[in-house]
Amino acid sequence: MTSLEELALLLRPAGGGVPLVSTGRAEQEAAQRLLYGAAGGAEVRERFLARLERAAGARALLLGVPSDTGAGRRRGASEGPLAIRLRLLEEDPEWFARAEEAGLVDLGDVLTVPQLLHDGMLSEEQKAASRRALYPGVRGDDAAHLPVSPLSVAERALDLVLSMNRGAVPLLLGGDHSAAWPAVAALHRVRPGMGIVQVDAHTDLLEERLGVKYCYGTWSFHANELVGRGGRMVQVGLRASRHDRSHWERLTGVRQIWASQALADPAAALDEAVLAVRRSGASSVYFSNDIDGTDDAFADATGTPEPGGLRPDFVVELLHRVCAEVGLAGGDVMEVAPPLARSPGGAGRTLSLAARYLRETAAVALGRRV
Repeated sequence: MTSLEELALLLRPAGGGVPLVSTGRAEQEAAQRLLYGAAGGAEVRERFLARLERAAGARALLLGVPSDTGAGRRRGASEGPLAIRLRLLEEDPEWFARAEEAGLVDLGDVLTVPQLLHDGMLSEEQKAASRRALYPGVRGDDAAHLPVSPLSVAERALDLVLSMNRGAVPLLLGGDHSAAWPAVAALHRVRPGMGIVQVDAHTDLLEERLGVKYCYGTWSFHANELVGRGGRMVQVGLRASRHDRSHWERLTGVRQIWASQALADPAAALDEAVLAVRRSGASSVYFSNDIDGTDDAFADATGTPEPGGLRPDFVVELLHRVCAEVGLAGGDVMEVAPPLARSPGGAGRTLSLAARYLRETAAVALGRRV
């Protein structure tokens, strides 16, 4: 099986990552026709496969991970990737065409079984049963190594595209924040000097949560371990934690800039963040942008919105300054959950902000605005 053949098994056209049989199927297909400018399902599939073939020459790669199995008590981030794409299209109908011309390839969505999260949590029997259901035409050794859970599928898909195109910059749309883990894991294998800048209201630094290794509250711990501690992870915007800054920095070696500090003196906080990244020796950064790092006045359509957060302009300036200093290895926009808006118009505000964050991250990845 070639890399492209495997990618075509692991991924689905944008907007189609969650398999639907009846309820919601017509709306999903209509959204896909809109995203691909296609007349029907066959043409959507044809254009999706054509984009996969262009991945080897892309400067940046967009991938949706519509999974919220790793979230907390409030779910809805599975709807984020499609909703953000549609908002981009609504605000600027030509943006995707210009971005594609500049070197961005939309790989579509990770195939997502909503009840699964990571293959490491599954029995061999469950993996075998899921492979039979997800890949019915694949047999033998080809089937035996195929992943079935969204985090595992995302990591394998990113491994494949980065083996084809080592210099490409992956941009992920979540999904709950556990979806950042496969991007960090795959990128670390090709860019071992990479650091991480995480915009977030929460530390996500638990080693495990209720016995679960990878989820929204643990991914940062494992990512920090992977990049070698030593300040290679810089967290900005924190404000919801049982422990203070000194606890986390002492325990994990992560550098932290809390939201209160950024609000009191934004310029000094930006300088400190950039200096922390430079001192870490990181050769590039993965910029992970949890929408709840931004104040909930701008983004309340998320599982855990928090007041007292960062201003959007600060987040954008942080992205550009850090990446101007050390370069962008990859990035994401996570935890956008349109059904969970807590105020009138909250979903629309959150989606417009997420679209802005994606446009800005893509501009850095492509080397120019589109």
